[in-house]
Amino acid sequence: MQDTEVTLAEKLGTAPLGVGAWAWGTSQIWGYGKEYGRREVGEAFRASVGGGVRFVDTAEIYGNGKSEALIGEILREGGFDEEPVIATKFAPLPYRLSASSLLDALDASLLRLGVAQVDLYQIHFNSPIPPPRGLIDTLAEAVKSGRTKHVGVSNYSADAMRRAHEQLDRQGVRLASNQVHYSLLHRRPETNGVLEACRDLGVTLIAYSPIAQGLLTGKYRPGDRPSGLMRRYGRAFSAANLKRVEPVVDELRRIGRENGKEPSQVALNWLILKGAMPIPGAKDARQATQNAGALGWKISAEDTERLDLATLGWR
Repeated sequence: MQDTEVTLAEKLGTAPLGVGAWAWGTSQIWGYGKEYGRREVGEAFRASVGGGVRFVDTAEIYGNGKSEALIGEILREGGFDEEPVIATKFAPLPYRLSASSLLDALDASLLRLGVAQVDLYQIHFNSPIPPPRGLIDTLAEAVKSGRTKHVGVSNYSADAMRRAHEQLDRQGVRLASNQVHYSLLHRRPETNGVLEACRDLGVTLIAYSPIAQGLLTGKYRPGDRPSGLMRRYGRAFSAANLKRVEPVVDELRRIGRENGKEPSQVALNWLILKGAMPIPGAKDARQATQNAGALGWKISAEDTERLDLATLGWR
């Protein structure tokens, strides 16, 4: 029987907030090496942990392994008051024809990270091409072999997640998490069954892009588009979309003023209250410290309802 009262964060002894490390080492999309570099990433990592955010989520394909390698370097430098909690992911790419490729990829990730075991290992996406037979069973083997403490999936539908949960359960292993896109501006997990399935199964929903790549920070308006390849050319930052999001950001600002918080901190707190673990990115110590400000307080029930209503159309 599943223990639905224990979240992944509680199991790992962390706060219900993490930091996403996609931008750590990724140059073309996020501008690593131009707008920020190794020093800023190290400061972001340390400021996150210092602010109570110990959960760090990376993947083998982030920067073609550079993100994991940077994390490994920073871990070896030491000096953390609290031990960081590390999660990474396996990409089921079409050329990986056997289930054993998962263990090979995990071994390579462990080598880059410089650790013997990660805290969470996830399948990055549910490939449209049928994956190798036994992939979920091999994910269970990753736990049994001591390479990871927990296992999860990412970008899985409710049905696919339930199937993975059942298959892992037959191996005596629990599905710990499903990492999906979830924010005030992307509320699809509430309507496609993923959030409900997570609650039913005791699976933690890890929310990526929780501040909508910066849309919910309040920094951008029509005519003031951000830098970076994805942000500059993505439809999310079109003038029309920036105008559409203004009422939501105004509501976040109002709630923030009443609580001494920034709009992004309100948006993250809203997700935490939904039972999710948000993993916003942080390119430097300032952003990491700002993210940590989402912890230690709660939006009122009235303000939660107002945000729900303000974003009903964002599915």
